[in-house]
Amino acid sequence: MPFQKIGNGSFAAAALLLTAVLLSWPQVAIHAQASSPQSQNAITVSGTVRNSAGEPVAGALVSLEEKGSAAPIETRTNADGNFVVSLDHAGTYTVRAEKSGLRGGGKEFFVLSAGGKKHLDLTLTAAASPGTMEFKDEPNFTVAGVTDWSNVGLHGSDTTSRTSEALAKETLNLKPGEPEKSSGRVSAGKYQVALEYQAKGDFAQAREQVNKVLATSDDAEGHHLLGDLDERLSDPLEAVREYERAARMYPSEQNYFDWGTELLLHKAAQPAVEVFTKGTGLHADSARLLAGLAAALYGVGSYDAAAQRLCQASDLRPADAAPYLFLGQMEKTVLVPLPCAEATLARFARDQPANAFANYYYAVSLWKSQRGSESSATSRQEQALLEKAVTLDPNLAEAYVQLGVLYFARNDFAPAIQAFQQAIKINPRLGDAHYRLSLAYKRSGEDAKAHQEFEAYQLAEKTETAEVERQRSELKQFLVILKNQPAVSEPK
Repeated sequence: MPFQKIGNGSFAAAALLLTAVLLSWPQVAIHAQASSPQSQNAITVSGTVRNSAGEPVAGALVSLEEKGSAAPIETRTNADGNFVVSLDHAGTYTVRAEKSGLRGGGKEFFVLSAGGKKHLDLTLTAAASPGTMEFKDEPNFTVAGVTDWSNVGLHGSDTTSRTSEALAKETLNLKPGEPEKSSGRVSAGKYQVALEYQAKGDFAQAREQVNKVLATSDDAEGHHLLGDLDERLSDPLEAVREYERAARMYPSEQNYFDWGTELLLHKAAQPAVEVFTKGTGLHADSARLLAGLAAALYGVGSYDAAAQRLCQASDLRPADAAPYLFLGQMEKTVLVPLPCAEATLARFARDQPANAFANYYYAVSLWKSQRGSESSATSRQEQALLEKAVTLDPNLAEAYVQLGVLYFARNDFAPAIQAFQQAIKINPRLGDAHYRLSLAYKRSGEDAKAHQEFEAYQLAEKTETAEVERQRSELKQFLVILKNQPAVSEPK
């Protein structure tokens, strides 16, 4: 501050006052530093921004925005694509990355606690070229209603149809559990009352509370929560529309995954392919979006493309069993070996040797790729894998069936019969085991037993078909209208 004359003009008093102030400054600074929350409660958010090829992106703008705040905290990545942001208080935040010529994606809402640290990996993809569908564009389909189940639009045999249905349910299981969701995007704040009703199982009252909030404050969180509640209230048509609204308002990985999964679960495989494809374009590092896309592609009969997406997913998350298990189920049901399946399942068995399914599915893949060959070394490897699988999981009936198939191909009917019998002992309703046991008895000259097992096979198939049809009747199928499709002419 400027000097002012004090009293009778004596500068001595002023000098003494200035000295006292200067001497006090270090103490003031030290006191501020000691009381600052930075020392104990500082929150550090760090991460790396890369392009879709995995290369670091320098100079990308990274924005951290607290839920309910209009002023984001921004920084830029260094030459290695890294960034660090310090926050002075806990809260719920989102993070986004942007750079000219690249398309960014946001992360889910996440909670930061005082003194905590968070590391994030963000991916920027190439901006869409002219003519490419942008997020703002309408999807190429409309979900017009729901109807009872039919096999219209499904491809392949009933075996592949059943596998497609199983994969849809398993894709649903890739969602995070309720406790994780409740601690994240919609954990508190304006939806707290709705979440409390949801936790009690009162979904109707929870939905009413969400609609009250959305009437005054429209956001993606509320629409996503409505989608969850509508599905629990057996209203899948409204659920899929709410998931779509959420994804269009905030194109997060979670919102795309739930939208695509809802379509897949209700037998709209082609629209699910479109949604998952757009989702993986925005979130190239999401293994579960790739798994969902693979399940949808399998549902429309694109088996090779489905396998390739699962191989990509396993490359992204080598320790995650889900993509391998999806791939193994597909490999079992198709007529010819799937591309990249053998090498990927070999890695599964190598990296997770204590996983019974890893050994079983790799054996199945070897069997399919070597079918018709006389390679005794491969045959011994398959046998060793299958024997290891049933040792690890003595209740894995399918592995006993495959072991019986291997013996049968060698004309070793006695051990084949024993393997099929063991599979039936574990699961008496396993039709494939009864059928193959019937063949083994027939080749061994035991016609009466062969006939008995064939009848057991027919009964098992009839029972399983009835159960599948019952489950199908309980699940509503979306009635989908694809745009830009030629009109179907009336039969003459």
